[in-house]
Amino acid sequence: MSNDSKESKHHEGDVAFIQSLAELLNASELSELSVKREYGEHDRLTVSLSKQGKQVVVQAAAPAYAPAAAPVAAAAAPAAGAAPAASSDDPASLPGVVTSPMVGTAYLSAEPGAAPFVTIGQQVAEGDTLMIVEAMKTMNHIPSPRAGTVKRILVDDGNPVEFGAPLMVVE
Repeated sequence: MSNDSKESKHHEGDVAFIQSLAELLNASELSELSVKREYGEHDRLTVSLSKQGKQVVVQAAAPAYAPAAAPVAAAAAPAAGAAPAASSDDPASLPGVVTSPMVGTAYLSAEPGAAPFVTIGQQVAEGDTLMIVEAMKTMNHIPSPRAGTVKRILVDDGNPVEFGAPLMVVE
């Protein structure tokens, strides 16, 4: 078995493991949970989960093979000022949805107190920065995949996001 194949299987298993831990924390009266997995001398995963209100926050120290790990949450709330979603309206299925390419923390502006990259109703060109997702202390600019109008902002500034989580709608 190649090293890449082993790494991929570890990563897939780790994601499922972390999701199971988050579900366990949500279902229990625990407020904190910490787990360390050893795969070898230089290959381990350390996960700390804590409950903040009704939201579970996960911090994972990434093993050498993992592409990215950062705080994630069980769910993200719509941003203040974002158009309210209908109860049957799944943001991930909307046309023009922009999803997170990684696990991390979403930032709507370049720095605290600065103007946001975009606002609802703003016209954007393909490639314009919509927001930043920080992963492992790296600021990753999220570009608009198309030209259009920002219809909805689906995350709050500073909130954790998961891989594939809907961030914005650009139509």
